[in-house]
Amino acid sequence: MIPGAQIDRRSFVAGSLAGGFALGFHVPFDAVAVAVAAAGAPEINAWITIASDDTVTIRVARSEMGQGVLTALPMLVAEELECDWAKVRAECVSPTQNLQRNHVWGSMSTGNSTSIKVSQESLRRAGAAAREMLIGAAATQWNCPASECRAANGVIIHPASGRSARFGALARDAALMPPPGEVALKDPKNWKIIGTPRRRLDAREKITGEAVYAIDVRLAGMLYAAIVQCPVFKGKLQSCDGGRVAKSKGVRRIVTGPDFVAVVAESWWQAERASEALAITWNDGGNGDVSGGMISALLRQGLDAAGASPVCSLGDVDASLQRAARRLDADYAVPFLAHATMEPQNCTAHVTPERVEIWVPTQDGDTALSIAAAAARVNPSKVVVHKTTLGGGFGRRGSFQDFVRQAVLIAKEVDAPVQLVWSREEDMRHDFYRPAVMARLTAGLDGAGRPIAWKTRIAGQSILASVAPEMLSIGFDTNLALGFADTPYAIPNYLVDGTVRNSHVPVGAWRGADYSQNVFFRESFVDEMAHAAGHDSYLFRRKLLAGNPKALRVLDAAATRANWGATARVSRGIALHDNAGSICAQVVEASVSREGALRVHRVVSALDIGHVVNPLTVELQTQGAIAYGLTAALFGEINIKKGGAEQSNFHDYEMLRVPDMPRIETVILPSEGFWGGVGELALPPLAPALCNAIFAATGTRIRSLPLKNQSLNKSPSAPAGADGIRFTKD
Repeated sequence: MIPGAQIDRRSFVAGSLAGGFALGFHVPFDAVAVAVAAAGAPEINAWITIASDDTVTIRVARSEMGQGVLTALPMLVAEELECDWAKVRAECVSPTQNLQRNHVWGSMSTGNSTSIKVSQESLRRAGAAAREMLIGAAATQWNCPASECRAANGVIIHPASGRSARFGALARDAALMPPPGEVALKDPKNWKIIGTPRRRLDAREKITGEAVYAIDVRLAGMLYAAIVQCPVFKGKLQSCDGGRVAKSKGVRRIVTGPDFVAVVAESWWQAERASEALAITWNDGGNGDVSGGMISALLRQGLDAAGASPVCSLGDVDASLQRAARRLDADYAVPFLAHATMEPQNCTAHVTPERVEIWVPTQDGDTALSIAAAAARVNPSKVVVHKTTLGGGFGRRGSFQDFVRQAVLIAKEVDAPVQLVWSREEDMRHDFYRPAVMARLTAGLDGAGRPIAWKTRIAGQSILASVAPEMLSIGFDTNLALGFADTPYAIPNYLVDGTVRNSHVPVGAWRGADYSQNVFFRESFVDEMAHAAGHDSYLFRRKLLAGNPKALRVLDAAATRANWGATARVSRGIALHDNAGSICAQVVEASVSREGALRVHRVVSALDIGHVVNPLTVELQTQGAIAYGLTAALFGEINIKKGGAEQSNFHDYEMLRVPDMPRIETVILPSEGFWGGVGELALPPLAPALCNAIFAATGTRIRSLPLKNQSLNKSPSAPAGADGIRFTKD
């Protein structure tokens, strides 16, 4: 429960990113760390408290946005702690607490599929240290060597004497024990919790409506704010006439900022209706005539530019292309994409002379705190951040938290807590979008159909230029080449270069980041090469992966589960993606009717993410990534018109409907030796596998997305450019 909040929403339900973690137990003891007051459960270390009834509370520094970290991260701790999993609960760490305790919990950034990968060792060591402190407390009571005691299922046991003690009975003494300097971690073969499917600890709260999202927060005397921002990106406020609106029922205040106007009222609906009646004049900054066609031309100039920044070079590509028996050339393109989180951007803020308090759905609590402090012009120590469950993140609520800045600026002008909620239209039209990107791919095949040369030119907008322009040391954002510079395939002569072409459109991290477009380009082009060589696309990839047994294993697993090569009534496409050690291969089964109606029947997704913490989470994350990626492939695009986003809501930025969701089969191939990520892994290969299946069905090669803009008619008599993509039922 959030302090100071009264939740009155959803009662009807019951009726009908990434940085390293600091190691918590290394923090010096103080009044906070010891935590042995009668009112609270003793704190064994910064990550763990244990109550007298044996309830183990494990603190989580990362944000929960549906991906399951409130379960998976406690599993890491519980494995080494040897507690009773049935008595484990999770608790989110406040960014304010993290600041007050000298960042004992480390980074609070949640993204890039790094929550487990980055923090697993620290969390396991925290659990092991707490276990040893509990054993030490028991050994002291029993006057026996600690080496003679062991922990199991929430109990410390001394086998020689038969004595035992519950964790809850030992917790206060354990909290006073000095933390061990070194602890031994379990061998994976002895794991009892890690690697087993566990139901989400937050599932019940979400099912019953008890889970607190920021949009649920209700405070005494709270007012509501609706916001209007310039329809042209990077535009500024020129003037606002709110005289008539200020007299509307329920309206308390009109607040103007450098790039927004907000109406504060007694209800959000009153504020929203009043905001629609404002007479506002904007300064578009000279970008009011920018169109999507102009941005496409800018990107194409990047493909044609004489100078480009090299990212990866192997052998002599130009000479190899000249002697190739066959040459292939193709240009690919993807559009801007919105995040379209289910919960629109929002933040509740209360600004007083003493402190700034915010309730916010954030992927990075430390950043939210810093933004709030800067907006209020106060020392960060005066900011209290209540981090809530997120109704979706996908990168939107990470580095760019404009809604926090706006909420604080508005609340500064009002003597009451204010909840700012963006309308869906504001959310869709003022996103930090996945960049529009183009790629020019050239390959040369020898007489046997083997690729001997491959050249890739990328032209796109840099996310890094918006986040940290000082990092562009070579003048090119090398992240734009992810998926090409780190290709899993062996090509003897290989070149990747690129050009940055920035527009005024704001861009940011989107699920899968640069891999989301580059794997579509790469894997579609691999299929083009296979077809040109007259080879099966799966077997063609196998040859290119001959020196990569790890990737080959995953590719084979997907093909085997999908029964690749067997006669079927559907068409199949295959694609591969690897990122930081994690690998995903997918086979998509789809059909296209004679009239051009598409049906996606099944997706087989094989993954190797190293150590698997919660197989159930992996399966659910895979399903979510495929649904998100399929939505983008079928429908996703933000068009730029008159300097702003043309799409405004789900009627023109469509979502995949439940009846059209394909059957998903997840094949988990656990391997030891590394900890990978899963949240974004299954998204990038979906679009190319689907488009390769469409090619197998129709002979139509898809080189630009979304598919709704493509005509998939395969009948010569069908009208050209008919209705594009349509679904057909089984």
